[in-house]
Amino acid sequence: NEKKNVFSYHHKMSHRSSDFNKIINKTESLLRELLNIPDNYKVLFLQGGGSGQFSSVPLNLIGLKEDRCADYLVTGTWSAKAAKEAEKYGKVNVVHPKLDSYTKIPDPSSWTLNPSASYVYYCSNETVHGVEYNFTPETNGVVLVSDMSSNFLSRPVDVSKFGLIFAGAQKNVGCAGVTVVIVREDLLGHALKECPIVLDYKVQAEMNSLYNTPPCFSIYIMSLVLEWIKNNGGSAAMEMLNKQKSSMIYDIINASNGFYVCPVDTACRSRMNVPFRVGKKEGDEALEKEFLDGASKRGMISLKGHRSVGGIRASLYNAVTLEDTKALADYMKEFLKDHQ
Repeated sequence: NEKKNVFSYHHKMSHRSSDFNKIINKTESLLRELLNIPDNYKVLFLQGGGSGQFSSVPLNLIGLKEDRCADYLVTGTWSAKAAKEAEKYGKVNVVHPKLDSYTKIPDPSSWTLNPSASYVYYCSNETVHGVEYNFTPETNGVVLVSDMSSNFLSRPVDVSKFGLIFAGAQKNVGCAGVTVVIVREDLLGHALKECPIVLDYKVQAEMNSLYNTPPCFSIYIMSLVLEWIKNNGGSAAMEMLNKQKSSMIYDIINASNGFYVCPVDTACRSRMNVPFRVGKKEGDEALEKEFLDGASKRGMISLKGHRSVGGIRASLYNAVTLEDTKALADYMKEFLKDHQ
């Protein structure tokens, strides 16, 4: 029925209309309910994706303290890009020794946090390398910021531990076009004077995300997905499913005697993105091509690893079912049997 509603829609709706107001308010209240968002946090629906927030975060928050510096945890492609962007607006301190490869999260005892940093930033799930935090970093009172684009609502989260959380919608809560920002009210109003007005959280919060035309359709789709998550048991139920799905794949990798290899440290393997090589540690290209061809014949597409790392990557976002995952698991077992 939702499909019918979405695809037979052929009206024009103003973002200032009461109809759209109902949609954006419903989307916000579903989010507040699903994440137990405290009242002293604003929920914004913005544009520019996660990458837009790589600029917005420092533009709004790096001026919280006069040193204009921020601490970054760099554990993959996305946090590396965010740190590089933030350097335009202030001083960036990477709090741990540089990693040779993005396959682990450095032990917190090795971090050097700067007490006068305006905020501490990390990406809770790195999609390219398959690295996910299963803990919330301790910042000793400094504002904590997290990019949760790829594991948003895939598990419960205590919003009150964060100054700001942002998430592009297209992995777990909808389609591309809208980015959710959840920000504590006391952090509004500190933007640098060079901050573009559409990126200023205070302006957007005061205008209920309607300073300019928001991505109306993407927000509508998000409300449908949030409704679906709610009806299926909320983030706790999603977490249970995601644990089951990812274990199904990791168990096969672990039991394959090195035929399938996941380079990520077992303590921080992602439930959302499972990267692996086929045939040997650095991957056998011919075998990997054969694996991908066989998968697509079975209707499983988009399993190719990110171009920067190669190999295979199984993404198990909320919309992927247990049945879908089992189909991949069965294929992996069969492929292993045929080639060992």
